[in-house]
Amino acid sequence: MKKINYLLGFLTIIALTFFACTTPEKAEPIDMAALKVEIQAMEDAFSAAEKAKDADAVVVYYSEDAISYSRNKQPVSGRAAIKESIAKNIANDTLGGYNVYKVVDLFAEGNTALEVGSWTQFDAAGTETQNGYYMSYFEKNNGKYECIRDMNVTTKAMMEGMEGMEGMEGM
Repeated sequence: MKKINYLLGFLTIIALTFFACTTPEKAEPIDMAALKVEIQAMEDAFSAAEKAKDADAVVVYYSEDAISYSRNKQPVSGRAAIKESIAKNIANDTLGGYNVYKVVDLFAEGNTALEVGSWTQFDAAGTETQNGYYMSYFEKNNGKYECIRDMNVTTKAMMEGMEGMEGMEGM
């Protein structure tokens, strides 16, 4: 019995020494300046595709299983459904408006990134008609970031008669 205790003690010391000598894997540092340029390029491509009324080019922004949360609408799940929603919005646009997107803040860790951005809507003449903010959550897939969740809000005043009801549940 004494030999078993010595053997267990010896093996425990060996195991502890082994684990103490190994260094944990360090994640590669993320070049945030380069990432900001990459995400802004994605936003610029999204905007250009919207302006060109090309739903196929817009939807490459999203992953296959993305969920998009828009103002005053139910969430849209999946790239195909998001494309359908975008195509419908494009078809309903009779004013020739377009949006410009700008990265405001960016957070990243591992294979994920969270963008906080601003959007400005313009009419065909280039006059600002509306603006707001959005958040996009990205995951790197095959070396390329894809949006897996996005959500946006507007700074436009609430409908008349609705003022002062911010925070009311079920609206």
